[in-house]
Amino acid sequence: MNRKILIAMLATTALSAPAAFAEDATLTIESWRNDDLTLWQDKIIPAFEAKHPGIKIKFTPSAPAEYNAVLNSKLDAGSAGDLITCRPFDASLALYEAGHLTDLSDMEAMGNFPDVAKSAWQTDDGSATFCMPMASVIHGFIYNKEIFDELGIEEPKTEAEFFAALDKIKEVGSYIPLAMGTNDQWEAATMGYNNIGPNYWKGEEGRLALIAGEQKLTDEQWTAPFATLAKWADYLGDGYEAQTYPDSQNLFTLGRAAIYPAGSWEISGFNAQADFEMGVFNPPVQNAGDTCYISDHTDIGIGMNAATDNPEAAKTFLTWVASPEFAEIFANALPGFFPLSSAPVELEDPLAQEFLSWRDDCESTIRSTYQILSRGTPNLENETWGASVAAIKGTETPEALGQKLQDGLASWYEPQQN
Repeated sequence: MNRKILIAMLATTALSAPAAFAEDATLTIESWRNDDLTLWQDKIIPAFEAKHPGIKIKFTPSAPAEYNAVLNSKLDAGSAGDLITCRPFDASLALYEAGHLTDLSDMEAMGNFPDVAKSAWQTDDGSATFCMPMASVIHGFIYNKEIFDELGIEEPKTEAEFFAALDKIKEVGSYIPLAMGTNDQWEAATMGYNNIGPNYWKGEEGRLALIAGEQKLTDEQWTAPFATLAKWADYLGDGYEAQTYPDSQNLFTLGRAAIYPAGSWEISGFNAQADFEMGVFNPPVQNAGDTCYISDHTDIGIGMNAATDNPEAAKTFLTWVASPEFAEIFANALPGFFPLSSAPVELEDPLAQEFLSWRDDCESTIRSTYQILSRGTPNLENETWGASVAAIKGTETPEALGQKLQDGLASWYEPQQN
């Protein structure tokens, strides 16, 4: 079909159908989210193609553990897809610096996202943004409403109320107060330190000050969360030291534990496995009236392969990814993965909606170790795992842990060497 005929056909159908893309194009998407294949095939792709009939989409995911290697091999061979699903921070930054991802900073749709949402896919100086933000996960606490009702416990707003609730649950003795173990280590940092910590270091204010070298990990706002974690040990139940991540999930979904320090990604699994009503509360503040902060961690973005043969079609798709329509489809199909755009979205899942509502009342930040600060050796993220476990077990003081982390970071990160 030549171009003039196509344009004439479009003109005759303009009142009854969405405008088609000027040239037929097929876009292939690389991703590690193979669990989402049905979502893309049944919901996302049909919704996009209905509005853009000249563009066809193919979603071709790899196994999560193999994605980075497979993607790099395809990029080197020139066979990678037009659109590349982006992991946050350094892995995607390396792709941009190697010339594989296009700078999208001048796209108007990028204005739909706040700075903290774009930070996972920017150069260190913020001059280039190379992936359109898609989704984040939020940290907080999921609880068993039946247990709370039985014991007359209200959602805690302050740390004093939080520990009073834990004391009451422990005193009754029928349930484990907190479902978390330390065997796998990462939970202690992710659902522990970086869950409650932003209320101490004031979210982005402290995180960016640490990157700039204006705060140190020995400062009170960085060591105090370890002291709070140390108090958790009394409520984790017998044998928590050997308890794995799946163990903790099972303890909660089987109704044996009252509170689960959580990431929002648990929602779908918990909905399927738990036969009781659940609620959620955000990390309690130290004092009533304090500003609350939440870890609203950037998780998924999508960028354009710099070698694509269809750059305009790819940008059309990326613009749609930034739209409220995409945000609503994605967030409702994957409850617990939240759109990063500023547009309001109504979620069908009540737990997901509650998590998302915290953005209205609290300040959002991301995990403190993920941007820039874990590039060297020792790796600050991995070191924080061990430090969080040591804090809970009480094998080292909060001050000693802060000093250890600071010494490790300063050994390779110049802004912290002053």
